[in-house]
Amino acid sequence: MGVYFGTDGIRGVAGGLLTAEFAVRVGRAAALVLTRHRGAHPIFVIGRDTRLSGPMLEAALVAGITSGGGRAQIAGVVPTPGLAALVLQDGADAGIVISASHNPYADNGIKFFSHEGVKLSDEEEAEIEELLGADELPGAGADGFGSAEHLEGAVQRYVDDLVARIPLDLRGLCIAVDCANGATCVAAPRGLRAAGVEVAVLCAEPDGVNINAGCGSTHMQQLQEVVRADGFDLGMAFDGDGDRMLAVDRHGNLVDGDFIIAILARHLKSRGQLAHDTVVTTVMTNLGFRLAMEREGIDVIVTDVGDRYVVQEMLRGGFVLGGEQSGHIINRRVSTTGDGLASALLLLQVLSESGATLEEAAAIMRRLPQRLVNIRVRSREELAAASAVWQVVGEESDRLAGSGRVLVRPSGTEPLVRVMVEAPTEQECDAACERIAEVVRRQLG
Repeated sequence: MGVYFGTDGIRGVAGGLLTAEFAVRVGRAAALVLTRHRGAHPIFVIGRDTRLSGPMLEAALVAGITSGGGRAQIAGVVPTPGLAALVLQDGADAGIVISASHNPYADNGIKFFSHEGVKLSDEEEAEIEELLGADELPGAGADGFGSAEHLEGAVQRYVDDLVARIPLDLRGLCIAVDCANGATCVAAPRGLRAAGVEVAVLCAEPDGVNINAGCGSTHMQQLQEVVRADGFDLGMAFDGDGDRMLAVDRHGNLVDGDFIIAILARHLKSRGQLAHDTVVTTVMTNLGFRLAMEREGIDVIVTDVGDRYVVQEMLRGGFVLGGEQSGHIINRRVSTTGDGLASALLLLQVLSESGATLEEAAAIMRRLPQRLVNIRVRSREELAAASAVWQVVGEESDRLAGSGRVLVRPSGTEPLVRVMVEAPTEQECDAACERIAEVVRRQLG
């Protein structure tokens, strides 16, 4: 990671790191770098979520891109995977999403996609970093400015493309959908209804500050209660920018990304469509998932946390399915990046073709008790040298002796240390996690 770029682009507090002035520099630097790699006047497609700071950053990025000689195509509010799809559809040179995903509204971010619809390479991000650190950032000159235009119908194009790739007839199915007051407010209901689903929509009235606020894939309680109380067949929740999806069965039980990937993997393998009989996940994936895949004869490749690393491994090995427990799920047959709406349609496709309910399909795996604690710290970089932390991690790992596991890592986007423990029982899990967390607080908090 660089000074500005983390595991998911540039992220920070709007008005703090992410000022209009800084965004102008980012846009200009990106235009200069893409000109080196893609030729004069590179085309950028720009989309955003519903945060209050989005229009300000959008305008600043457009100013930077055009002053650096690039051309900006402004898509407005669109899910992150929809932006990636537009880049491919239009043959653009790059895409930019203005979003902080599942974070609160005060945060925002700038995330780049390449012309292939995947995250910009580490090398290109490093070049942008270098220019951002320069004293002078040259512009294009009066005769070399770029242009800007608004794209009409961006959301509908994204939805139409997905529905064409995953044709379904789900008449009679009734689903509650939580749109997190974010970028899927239009796309998700429209895509599901096109597949014949009767949709009850929750949290689809964005006001700039209510994105992810007690709703969406990071706050499932409301959806669980609604599905359980009102007799829906299932529920689905997206995050603020629409690249994650988690589900709820008709009894209100959470079906997270591990379960969804397991369901999709078994289905693809049964049809000979799971390349190399392999899925790609991260170190956060529950041990129960790996045990389930072993029973199904499916290999599991593990990467660092971050969908960019999952995608990189999928491209390297020619794999088609991968993702994260958080609901970032990538099926390379239908999308180039994590896509919440695509994941929803693919999961419904499995249920339709198998005739199973969601709770029946989710029985493929048993989730080991897991506890995750996020601890705010002075500096996440100090974790590497915190010997007392690693001593207690070693002790708890030895205590579990292969029946569980311990994972301690810094967040890629926030000043947090994440402590995750899996163990045979809830009591063992809680005790080990709290002991490690207390040492982290004492040493780094």
